[in-house]
Amino acid sequence: MSGQWFVVNVRDADWESKGEFGVRTRFKSPDDRFGHFGITVQVLQPGQPSGLYHAEEAQEGFLVLAGECLAVIDGREHPLRQWDYFHCPPGTRHVVVGAGEGPCAVLMIGAPRSASLSEILYPEDPVAARHGAAATETTRSSKRAYADLTFTGPAIAAPWPDA
Repeated sequence: MSGQWFVVNVRDADWESKGEFGVRTRFKSPDDRFGHFGITVQVLQPGQPSGLYHAEEAQEGFLVLAGECLAVIDGREHPLRQWDYFHCPPGTRHVVVGAGEGPCAVLMIGAPRSASLSEILYPEDPVAARHGAAATETTRSSKRAYADLTFTGPAIAAPWPDA
């Protein structure tokens, strides 16, 4: 069985604080089996990275739903605004950082983390480091890359979209 269909409003989804990496909701089927892809909406404040600069063997997609952000892609900054889409082929080094005057919301689609965790590279990068989004040393270990960072937090009320 491939799972059960479901409908959930983003306001009613389970949201969690990711510490210095904003807040997010990960959409999951009731039986926790999406299988082929993961869907996340992440809300970032200006200057807040979505995670650490990385590259993985799966493609990802990022659609800016609200606000502005900055994508650091292969060591270069690329401003993004509402409705911009960033296609990220496998092996592309990247991170998204909140920008502008207020929060931004980004829809992120990619392979489930468990499917590609061992294939993630966290490279050192001076541009990502300026945004607090680079590992202090190049590694393929998520534990090592995030060792000194606040990554998980409590459940919170939906911060987006505005009621």
